[in-house]
Amino acid sequence: MSIASRALSAASGYLRRHPGEISRAIRNLLGLRAGLPVDALRWLMEQAAKGGKIEDPVITEVPPGLRVTASVDLMKTPVRASAVVYIDRVSLDPDQIRLDVRLEEIWMEVIGESHTPVAALLRSGALDLSKPGELAKYMDLPPVIVEAKDNKLSIDLMREPKIGDNPVIRQALSVVTPLVTLHGIQSDDDHLNIEFRALPRGVGSAASAVRTHLFQPGFKRVRALIPSFL
Repeated sequence: MSIASRALSAASGYLRRHPGEISRAIRNLLGLRAGLPVDALRWLMEQAAKGGKIEDPVITEVPPGLRVTASVDLMKTPVRASAVVYIDRVSLDPDQIRLDVRLEEIWMEVIGESHTPVAALLRSGALDLSKPGELAKYMDLPPVIVEAKDNKLSIDLMREPKIGDNPVIRQALSVVTPLVTLHGIQSDDDHLNIEFRALPRGVGSAASAVRTHLFQPGFKRVRALIPSFL
């Protein structure tokens, strides 16, 4: 079964167990909000664990953030790591999908009898865990991490080729972001709440985007279907 099929099956089962999610979604829609159940994030972490990237993941609500705990391989050193994750700022436009993430209450402990340099640093307490961004500079980071400093990371999902090089996604962002854009992301007791802002650059910019990316291409396609002698 594909990941998409498993996700659909999991979502259907969740809605059967929590029918109130449908009315909540309608209320959120009216208030320009969306609520993603934290259980959905737990499911995604479990899928990552099945792929061998992490082990024993745990997500705990710490409003307005989330505590994420998992066993990972850090420079050939098995560690159990945890941090409270806060999303301080969201920037969404046709050129970027950027999240400014802040990490607090970070801890790591070595699993087993590893004797690597990283294990020695962790056991001695010489590694400054309060500034993971500084540590990240010495690691092979994925291209989506565009900045790492102190306890903050900036992630731009458009740096992922499957997203940034997808013309459909770019076209959708060109149309949608002048109408509505992301404003903030924070957790409550059981949901990750995504807040939107309507017409972030004004009515004129929204009208121009709709005209440029919807009406004009559609008009050109219609004209191409009309015989030239008419």
